[in-house]
Amino acid sequence: MTQMSHMDFTHPYFGAFFLLIFASVVFYGISVLARIVSRRMARLDNEKLKLSLYECGPEVTKQPNKISAQFYLFALLFILFDVEIIFMFPWAIDFTILGWFGFTEMILFIGLLAIGFVYAWKKGALEWHSIK
Repeated sequence: MTQMSHMDFTHPYFGAFFLLIFASVVFYGISVLARIVSRRMARLDNEKLKLSLYECGPEVTKQPNKISAQFYLFALLFILFDVEIIFMFPWAIDFTILGWFGFTEMILFIGLLAIGFVYAWKKGALEWHSIK
């Protein structure tokens, strides 16, 4: 009768597991070493050349942010509804295979999108306000 050991080095996946652990340790070690070396070698003073323009363009001046939160919200809603349309293409291709179940699921999906659209509309997220 053989006794089972918890450390079975002959398992076919032991080598892959060992390489995974070894690669993780080496990656972590190199990351820490690179961080330490870069902090030791970095110059901490801010020189004028470092803060100047790299290629070309107008001189950098401090100015308030002119991007409105309304623009961000409008763009976010556009991306959200645009991505949701992508989910309708596989349904349209396999419409006959899915049958009534697929039709019901798509009606529920479109209904949820419509509820979200109406909510955003009522909250005024789709109205454009001028920045002044």
